Amino acid sequence: MLYWLFYEKLFHLYSPFRVFQYATFRTGVASIAALLLSILLGPWLIRRLREFQIGQYIREDGPKSHQKKAGTPTMGGLLICVSTLTPTLLLAHLTTPAVWVAMLGMVSFGLIGFWDDYLKIVHKRNLGLTARQKLALEFIASLLVGVSLLAMAAHGHYSTNMNVPFFKYFSPDLLIHALLRNFWTYPLAFVPFFAFVILVLMGSSNAVNLTDGLDGLAIGLMIIAAGAMTVLSYLSGHAEFARYLELSSTPGASELTIFCGSLTGASLGFLWYNAHPAEIFMGDVGSFALGGSLGVVAVLLKQEILLLFIGGVFVIEALSVILQVSSYKLRGKRIFKMAPVHHHFEALGWQESKVITRFWIAGLILALFALTTLKLR
Repeated sequence: MLYWLFYEKLFHLYSPFRVFQYATFRTGVASIAALLLSILLGPWLIRRLREFQIGQYIREDGPKSHQKKAGTPTMGGLLICVSTLTPTLLLAHLTTPAVWVAMLGMVSFGLIGFWDDYLKIVHKRNLGLTARQKLALEFIASLLVGVSLLAMAAHGHYSTNMNVPFFKYFSPDLLIHALLRNFWTYPLAFVPFFAFVILVLMGSSNAVNLTDGLDGLAIGLMIIAAGAMTVLSYLSGHAEFARYLELSSTPGASELTIFCGSLTGASLGFLWYNAHPAEIFMGDVGSFALGGSLGVVAVLLKQEILLLFIGGVFVIEALSVILQVSSYKLRGKRIFKMAPVHHHFEALGWQESKVITRFWIAGLILALFALTTLKLR
């Protein structure tokens, strides 16, 4: 909106408005705006949530030290979503399909989390949607994003080829074009593409959701991951950098930088209130929206595999739950004292603040490692 107003309409009247043509300038403004919006709206939202008695219900089988957190306002993810989407709508070039798909991912997954949080509050318990219901809704949201990506690909705004780190010439196409020529096998041509997109989005959203168990843990890691994605989107959208680093040329990646920058700023502002001891929790509306956004951006930038390193701690947290459940069902024994793995370290005697800080450090190391691999091909 502001891009259209200041650059396309008012630039000829006042030449300094030409700075709005640069994605770097608009990303900086969007990041700061998202940060300020999140900080300024935070106290109001916390008061409103307390007035409506929207508090967190703590799982009974979790660490006993967490029971004192019961009643802390939740659904703070609404603050993150508003603070991300508003600057994006104001400062991004809204004719760019990638920006709309990124916002679609955040909103669709955020709605799933909102419904889950709402049911928890209504039923006054720590269980909202069942696991099957969540997975079914995530599947539908991922499918919707996948259809949007195929529509972009049909108009030349997206590539269905994978970008594989460390391999220069290996870039397999997820669409089986040979089947597209055969009417009877036509639907099968899309199976690998949709399966991959669904795996990335569902995995990303659930991983962030599982990590959200300590004050500031998930949002701190999200700041790191979103920051790395901001760098990646800028490099992918810059012709010279993309050519030098041999990155997939993604139409609209420079505008996607504004969304990623807004997401980073909004997350940083939310940490102001979510830092230990937390004044507000993001709830599932926040964790699902953040995880979905991270996955969608990775798919848009063709950095799905690199996401495993950028969100490395999220991946470890999800794997710890999978291993714990699998081990208990198959062997009747637990691998960890408690899952996800951040609770395991608490059970070992680590203070909550120490677990959070060390996981942040691990997340930063993994994200930096991911960025350093860009030229290793």
